[in-house]
Amino acid sequence: MSAKFLQGFKSSVLLVKEAFFQNGLAAAEGARILGASRIIGVDLNASRFEQAKKFGVTQFVNPKDYSKPVQEVIAEMTDGGVDRCVECTGHIDTMIPAFECVHDGWGVAVLVGVPHKEALFKTYPKNFLNERTLKETFFGNYKSSLDIPSVKLCERQLNITEF
Repeated sequence: MSAKFLQGFKSSVLLVKEAFFQNGLAAAEGARILGASRIIGVDLNASRFEQAKKFGVTQFVNPKDYSKPVQEVIAEMTDGGVDRCVECTGHIDTMIPAFECVHDGWGVAVLVGVPHKEALFKTYPKNFLNERTLKETFFGNYKSSLDIPSVKLCERQLNITEF
């Protein structure tokens, strides 16, 4: 996943949906490398949290543990929403809450997973009017000829042995 979407939030929050699969772990690792002070992982399986800690996830949220929507839980935990959210599953049922949990005014949700071609993304217009940003990416918007010099793997900062 491209670090371009993660830049600009050193000492803030990243929420990774389905945090404990490879894409989510990579997003958490990228946020950790860039200096995020708080990384919240969201997953239905709490047993995966220990593995995710190795990649920088500092808090865990299991939506099954709450009676309200996960985006409301995240908003309460973060005083209004996260700075960046990376959704890694491609399921529309997680993409919408991912967008709805970013902070008004500056929050950015990045959709990494690819949804079904007929899936509909439905949200309230106020989510866009309140200056939230929605981005999508294929292959992390990676351009090998431009990005190779900046790959943290070359600097031995990216922990790939755990994947």
